[in-house]
Amino acid sequence: MSVWAEAIGVFASFLTNDSFEMTNALRTDGAYLAFAILTVVAGGLMAFLFKRMPLLDRHLERTIIIYAYLIIAWIIFSGVIQRFVLSGQPPWSSTIPPLIFMVMVWFGCSFNVKLRTHLSFSEFRSNMPARAQLVVLSMDAVLWLVFCVICMTTTARIAANSSANFQIVLGTDGFMQWWFIITVPIAFIVMAGRVIENLFEDYDNYRNGRPLIEQAVIGGDT
Repeated sequence: MSVWAEAIGVFASFLTNDSFEMTNALRTDGAYLAFAILTVVAGGLMAFLFKRMPLLDRHLERTIIIYAYLIIAWIIFSGVIQRFVLSGQPPWSSTIPPLIFMVMVWFGCSFNVKLRTHLSFSEFRSNMPARAQLVVLSMDAVLWLVFCVICMTTTARIAANSSANFQIVLGTDGFMQWWFIITVPIAFIVMAGRVIENLFEDYDNYRNGRPLIEQAVIGGDT
């Protein structure tokens, strides 16, 4: 079977809503091609939404990060009180927080891609000619998109396999692990949108003679 046929099979498996079909389809090499297409298309759509909806552009990741952090803090705090005051704590109080932390981390990664605080090398690149700056920024975008494809493919495989095997979060009766794992490829779709958004901004700055490299600040804002 060709890689293109395998990629089509991946998209077809999504329509079945059957985790076993998805697991088998995602094991093929065509899964990388399918997610490469999905990364570009979904990432482009996210970039379009960010441009048309400033509120979403400004608050999407940070809202998820803040609420995830508050939920983790509440679970841990209440677990400590229950353990030392009430002599008992829910068994899931030590298993759900790491999964929520995973959600917070990857959307936080997307947010820092937006702020350009990941491997920006701005001190070195600011001394390069504008054309060279555009080249390295374009290379950054390609590498980020490749990273998104790899992570989306592998985590989608894990999510499908978890769903097919009915893996439950330890300490719970009905919380499935894939509910949390599936947020990782979603976060990378958002990240791809940020990468494409930044790339369009770079080309626009280059055409209009504006600076391409600016000093980024971790935890800063735009």
